Amino acid sequence: EVQLVESGGGLVQPGGSLRLSCAASGFTFVDYAMSRVRQAPGKGLEWVAILSWNGDNTYYAESMKGRFTISRNNAKNTVYLRMNSLKSDATAVYFCPKGRRVGGREGFDYWGRGTQVTVSS
Repeated sequence: EVQLVESGGGLVQPGGSLRLSCAASGFTFVDYAMSRVRQAPGKGLEWVAILSWNGDNTYYAESMKGRFTISRNNAKNTVYLRMNSLKSDATAVYFCPKGRRVGGREGFDYWGRGTQVTVSS
């Protein structure tokens, strides 16, 4: 059974930082590129970043470049998202869905419950 368990969210002040984790199980994690996706209140899903299977290649949504860093530890089946200089528009539920294909660019077939990030003073 595929499981994705996101954690690390919380309340943070503007300008602060958080590191989100996502523990994966039930599939061959090391084979898959992994993405982070978020959903702000009242809005649709927004793709945040993607990371290749070995961590060598990363891509970010334009607004997150330079402030967010996606990484992974294949020995722990875990993907991370470090978020710095947070702004209120980062308030959202953050997910790490499993891709339908190992490349991670053909949609997602499994989702966790996500972790809530709230940026507020």
